Amino acid sequence: MTVPSPLRSRWAALGVLSATMLMTILDGSIVTVAMPAIQDDLGFTPAGLSWTMNAYLIPLGGLLLLAGRLGDLIGRRTLFLAGNALFTAASVLAGAATTSGLLIAARFLQGVGSALASAVVLGILVTLFTDARERTKAIGVFSFTGAAGASIGQVLGGVLTDALNWHWIFLINLPIGIATILLALPALPRDRGLGLAAGADLAGALLVTSGLMLGIYTIVKVESHGWISTHTLGLGAVSLALLAGFVARQARAATPLMPLRILRSRNVSGAYAVQLLTLSAMFAFQVVVALYMQQVLGYGALGTGLAMLPAAVLIGAVSLFASARLSNRFGERAVLMAGLVLLIGAMVWLTTVPVDADYVTDLLPVFVLIAGGGLVLPSLTGLGMSSARPDDAGVASGLFTTVQQVGMALGVAVLTTLAASRTETLRLDGRDAATALTGGYHLAFGVSAGLLVAALAVSALVLRRPPAAPPADAAAEPSTTIVKA
Repeated sequence: MTVPSPLRSRWAALGVLSATMLMTILDGSIVTVAMPAIQDDLGFTPAGLSWTMNAYLIPLGGLLLLAGRLGDLIGRRTLFLAGNALFTAASVLAGAATTSGLLIAARFLQGVGSALASAVVLGILVTLFTDARERTKAIGVFSFTGAAGASIGQVLGGVLTDALNWHWIFLINLPIGIATILLALPALPRDRGLGLAAGADLAGALLVTSGLMLGIYTIVKVESHGWISTHTLGLGAVSLALLAGFVARQARAATPLMPLRILRSRNVSGAYAVQLLTLSAMFAFQVVVALYMQQVLGYGALGTGLAMLPAAVLIGAVSLFASARLSNRFGERAVLMAGLVLLIGAMVWLTTVPVDADYVTDLLPVFVLIAGGGLVLPSLTGLGMSSARPDDAGVASGLFTTVQQVGMALGVAVLTTLAASRTETLRLDGRDAATALTGGYHLAFGVSAGLLVAALAVSALVLRRPPAAPPADAAAEPSTTIVKA
């Protein structure tokens, strides 16, 4: 049986989980700001430089589902600590890198460590907070951390790179990682796991890991090869075949790696679809807006991070102070749809920004509307984990986070390709560089608005308000034993 932890222990554990996600999300955004300095110092070619991101994203996206199930089998606390330790050690290796090859290898190990730790975070959270109201509050706090990490990374990356050097964007993870591990040891409950025999589907593990890694690789290389190239279509077809084989395997495996019952819930499968569309679209805000401010408006890296800070503050404030109350009163579906409407308004507004935009009148209103993300992200998390049981919470967490990574990778591939193509067309028509770039970004923002409209439609047609949650003691399952640390 599952023994509930005291309230204070549960919130201490949430603090540890949030700190880990802050570190991993911060790492993703902090690197983008320092990439020019890394290129100059280590002699990366433009194509090679992209591997400072790709080497991290491929193992992260490819291993999340497998890592989530491993957490269910060997214990989510054990996997969380192991992932944190590997991520911290790999960060030190990246910070000490003196060659491009060593940095890429360290980034790959960071991706593996991040996958191990982040795959089980939501699984730990939902088994700690079984009461619906408490869980909604916890998810709001967790989502606040995600919003803070992305923006802090942009600002901190500029500060560390300018004041010290790029090595410190990785070395800063050392004290954070050590502190997180030391705090996690007493804060996280010990869980014994189901044992490898309960889900040791090696063939399934090979199929899903190779399929996801190949799929992520194919997506991140679209910008170099194009959508209809032999490279993209061929590898994409192989990736889909591997994933289809995995699903078929899970339907008949005696001990499936991913029990397909997870996807039978209408709200869970619908939340995954909405999440994929939303995160693909939100790449336009996270990266394309930053490119617009730097390449068209002439902002520096640090100035761009500071300019986008109001959006992070508002998203965080809404996640922390409003999302839980609104979800408990109106339901997660209604709150999700309200947030999507705000995000659609932000993207539509961005399709009108001029070449010589004024920050207060042209950009600040967008950052206010982006606060809708503080409603969307917690609601999606709650819906996506709504049917997770203690014995498969890890794989549900891994699957949910996998969809996040695939959505972001698709956003990168689709929106940058469309923006670059439109920009090139406008340059050939005789437009100046700033006008052509702005036109390309307008197209990316317009497509993002369309993706969000599709997400709103799925929310309206597929999602349903879930029934009232059972009491905490009734929600417990006898399959996983959690013992207070």
